[in-house]
Amino acid sequence: MDKNMVKNKRIGIMGGTFNPIHFGHLLLAETAYHQFGLDEVLFMPTKNPYYKNLSNTATEEDRVNMVCLAIEDNDHFCLSKEELDRDGTTYTVETLRNLTTANPDHKYFFIMGADSLYHIESWREPEEILRMAVILVAGRDGGGSSSLKSQIAYIMNKYDADIRLLKSPVLEISSHGIRRRIKDGQSIRYLLPKKVADYILEHGLYGQTS
Repeated sequence: MDKNMVKNKRIGIMGGTFNPIHFGHLLLAETAYHQFGLDEVLFMPTKNPYYKNLSNTATEEDRVNMVCLAIEDNDHFCLSKEELDRDGTTYTVETLRNLTTANPDHKYFFIMGADSLYHIESWREPEEILRMAVILVAGRDGGGSSSLKSQIAYIMNKYDADIRLLKSPVLEISSHGIRRRIKDGQSIRYLLPKKVADYILEHGLYGQTS
């Protein structure tokens, strides 16, 4: 049977600009997969997020290609173009509505960092997001600080939400830091998969110096 036809699947959603994707993203998704018994994790590149300007950077095609290269050897990681295939600014609530309408038997687990949970009330229709998905939140220290635990309790109580702590090892890697290192001519080895690093070099991304 085609795995996409299986009902009652537990699906993780790993969203982001992935500009570029790196080992921090991959480790977080892999940890969520095992800790919460997920069937698969969707890597979902964002098209035009309301909170970030993606101009003067890698193209949408580049970001998709890098994600594909990064996850090709993991059969429980999948690319989703759900947000890329929509016009205009993308919002998480619309993504979850589309997914839950198309797959009402599936349970969705939205993976995010602590910073996102602190700001989730500023997102469009946070109550609907919290109704449609379980939130898996990763702390900066690999666990849950007292501040993060307080925020989890506050959001859970206010919105009757299901929020769970994602206990992932911490890698101090950021896409911004990688782009800066490339621009400055510094090594990015061991920060992201070799195939992704090779793609960046071959396509001259991020203003690299010769």
